[in-house]
Amino acid sequence: MDNLKPLHLLNLSLLVLYPIAWFAPLLRAGLLPLFGLSEISVMTGLNSLWGTDVFLAVVVALFALIAPYVKTIGLALIHFGVLSPRMAKPFEIMGKLAMADIFLIALYITLSKGIGIGRIEVAWGLYLFTFCILASLFISWNTLKITANSGD
Repeated sequence: MDNLKPLHLLNLSLLVLYPIAWFAPLLRAGLLPLFGLSEISVMTGLNSLWGTDVFLAVVVALFALIAPYVKTIGLALIHFGVLSPRMAKPFEIMGKLAMADIFLIALYITLSKGIGIGRIEVAWGLYLFTFCILASLFISWNTLKITANSGD
């Protein structure tokens, strides 16, 4: 389990970076170029969804908030020897579900730009959120590889 130590700090940093990414602007959107752009974050999007489609809001909350955070906590527990390394596989699968968020945001941006009515600008939060998801995948893959080689 000593091989997991380099992953500890990166994984624990995600416990801070995820909430920042949830509130950071993912994109700026506006109907016409003459008007100001509204910043959209995971939380503002979730808030809007909650008022219109509760089921979709729950699905987004599960994949964008709960699954990645539970995975990060679970991997930390594995790294510190509290959970069995065999639990790494379910946490890796959970983390793959979070990638769906990045795909949907990219699809939304592509479709919106293709219509040509409004204006969309990618904001720094999208890059931070993408980094968090990719870092989490990297951590889980390496945790799986290391724990598989350690024999437990």
